[in-house]
Formats: sequence, C-alpha cells, structure tokens
Amino acid sequence: MDLDLRCNIVQCRKALNEGRACVTTCSHIFCVDCANTSFTLALVCPACETSLTENDDIVFADLNPSEDYKSSALSGLRPDTIMEICSRALSFWTYQTTQENCFQEMLYRGLEDKYSELEKQVQVLIRDSESEVTTLRAKVQALQKDMELEKRKTHDLKEQLQEKGGQLSKLQVR
Repeated sequence: MDLDLRCNIVQCRKALNEGRACVTTCSHIFCVDCANTSFTLALVCPACETSLTENDDIVFADLNPSEDYKSSALSGLRPDTIMEICSRALSFWTYQTTQENCFQEMLYRGLEDKYSELEKQVQVLIRDSESEVTTLRAKVQALQKDMELEKRKTHDLKEQLQEKGGQLSKLQVR
C-alpha cells in the first residue's frame, strides 16, 4: 500500500510524496510552504498547538532520500537505537495514516449528510411537482369540459339562430 502523507494544515492538504517536508516531534508533517509560514511567527505546531522549543522539535526531512543517505543515515548506531528510531518512524506513519482515514471518514460523512439532505429536497420537489401536475391536469379537464359545454351552447344557439332566421324569412315572405 503506497499512501502519500499530506500536509497537516487542513486548508492545504498537499500530498507530500517527494521533496522536502517539515516534521515535528508531535507527529505532524507540513509542506515547506506551510512550515515557512507557520514557524516564522512562533514555535508552536499549527496542527495541535504544542510548543516546539527544543532544537530537534522541528526538522526538515527529505522524503525522497538518496541511496547514499539511506546507506549511511543509521550507520554506526546500535541495533536497539536503530529499532527505536524505526519504531518511532512507524508510529509516526501509523498516526498520519490513521488521521488521514479519520479525515476522509469525516469528509465522507459530510458528503453523505449533504447527499441525504439533497435527496430529501429532491423528493419534496418531486412530490410538489407531481401534485402540481395533478392539479393542472384536473384544471385542464375542467376547462375541456367547460369548452365542450360552451361549444354545445354555441352550436345550440347557432341552430336556434338559423331556425329563427328561417322563421323570420318565412314571415317576411308572407
């Protein structure tokens, strides 16, 4: 599983897969830009607000070290020291991936809540639209009935007019 670490500034979240990054003893990591911005004002972790006053509390790490560096970085150290360093490095990685999972779950829940709310709104719109369509169909049917009645009345009046016109003609001829 090849996961990228991400800058722990929530507004940034830049993937930190190569180059340099700023690592703190409180298990947070930041891109160089955010680190330069955050640590110029105060030596406080911007993610957890831990005071970082010791010399090695904030270090810049090369996330893509050379083969020579990998060969020499832990050389000369006792195995128990190497194992302690490895254990701390794995704890750091575990913390970061756990935090990333929590962050992604939070985003997922937020999106799921938005989806549910939008789904409810869509259902309301559908019900309202169906109700309006039903109402409009009923109005159209009522208007069609009225129109048929008016057509019949018009037809009847036309026949009466023709009948009266015929009677008038007969009366005028006599």
